[in-house]
Formats: sequence, C-alpha cells, structure tokens
Amino acid sequence: MRWSVLDAPLDSSGRGRGERWAPAALRSAGLLGRLGAADAGAVDALVTDPTRDPDTGVIGVDQVRRAGRAIAVRVTELLGTGRHPLILGGDCAILPGTLQGLPAGFDLWFLDAHLDFEDGRTSPTGEAADMDLSIVTDHGPAGLLDREGPLVDPDQVHVLGHRAPDRDTADGMEAVRVDPAVHRVPADRLRGPDAAAMGRALAVGTTPAWLHIDLDVLDPLVLPAVSYPEPGGLDWDDLTALAGPLVRSGRLLGMSVTDFNADEDPDGRHAERIAAVLAELLSD
Repeated sequence: MRWSVLDAPLDSSGRGRGERWAPAALRSAGLLGRLGAADAGAVDALVTDPTRDPDTGVIGVDQVRRAGRAIAVRVTELLGTGRHPLILGGDCAILPGTLQGLPAGFDLWFLDAHLDFEDGRTSPTGEAADMDLSIVTDHGPAGLLDREGPLVDPDQVHVLGHRAPDRDTADGMEAVRVDPAVHRVPADRLRGPDAAAMGRALAVGTTPAWLHIDLDVLDPLVLPAVSYPEPGGLDWDDLTALAGPLVRSGRLLGMSVTDFNADEDPDGRHAERIAAVLAELLSD
C-alpha cells in the first residue's frame, strides 16, 4: 500500500495539550522511514481558543470547523492520487474532517476506549473529541459540518475496544445516547484469540473502510501516555491481531491515529513503540 503521512495536530482542549506534539514525536521516532511512506506535510489544525461556544457547546468551534475543512481537502487530494492517508493526530476531533474527505459508502472501524458520543450539552469538557462519533453519525451539535446528514451510516460503524460502562455512571448515560445501529464490541471481548477472530470476521466484504485508532484503546499498563487513560484495555498484540485482517483485506482507504500525549513521553520510548507497531501493522 502506498502510504502518505499527514500531520493534523488538533488538540480540541485549546490549551496546547500533548496531542498537539504527537505527529512531530512519531516522525522523530522514524515512522516515515520505517513505513516507507511519503511525506504529505501538515494541515493547519491548531486550536488555540479554549473558550466553549454557548451555542454549540464546543471549545474553539470556529477553529475546529476550519481544521476539519483543511483535513477534508487534503484527504480528498491524497485519495485522488491513489495514496492511502495515514493521519497523525491530535485527538479524535480530527475524525469529522477526515470522513468529510472520503467518498460516500464506507465502513468505519473505530478503536477507542470511549464511545465519543456526547454532544455540546452533555459533554463534561466541551472538547470536540468527546463528540466526534456523534458528529459523524448526525447526532452531535449542529453546524460543525459543511453538509447535512451523517458522514457515515451508523450501521456501518464498528466501535471496538471501548470499556463497557456501568449503567449508573456518566459513561453509562453516554452509552444510552449511542445510535442503536452502531455495532459495539467492548475490550473484554477482544483479547487474545478473540481479537484475531473478530478482526477476520469483520474484514470479510468488499466495502471500502477507514480505520481510526485512538491509542487509549490500549491498556494504560501498555501505553500510559494518553490524555484519558482507561484500565482494562487491549495490549499491542490484541491491537495488531484485530486490525491486521482489515489492513490485509484490500479494503482499507486509510487510517487515523490519535490521542498520543507526547508530554507524557519525555524519553520518547512510547513514540518508538507506536512507530514500530504501526510500521509492522501497515507493512503487512
């Protein structure tokens, strides 16, 4: 596969958190060379306004919209030249812009510790990264996208690796909001042989697919350098066993990687591991 690496350093807190520095850290770890990828540069995806908009409930909403448009343009350009984009976030707020750049009719594999199905009213933070999956399925705040309706059919969304919430917690209330058509498989069903089996089962078909990996899908004992760690996650072998069948299927349009907090990795060892695993996975 002909990969092109595109930086999208969007930190939707607006406060310069470590996700902003993740693309540079992964490049310094040699990701492009390990993968043999082309350098697609960077988009202007910085969010520096920490103010929560009273209408949408989203922090830095104008900058988030601008970043989404910039990402969409570059994704469309890369796909148009036969390249496979590998987008380095930033946090999950890059997802709406990414999917705006895709042709209609695709599956979304969404690997994340969280459901990301809040909206501008229910989100405790106002970060667009709390709401990205709700936005792309047309359940989020209005006015963040340049077109109406869902960017991806909820029935074509596979949420993999989230932590199953207790019903009475805030996360449980978020789970109630999730469109019932969305397919969900929690982390406790994706360990060891189950990860490979699920990957093979979901990879069957001919529909193009996008792979989105929020690195907090991994257990904090494996990767602590994320902004919102959740216990009970996958390990590296589970991740590659799960995603590998899709990479090898010929269906994959591209991939986004988010939520590596470079501030939590002062010696660069986690960036090295991420780069090595991505190169192994995408070179299959």
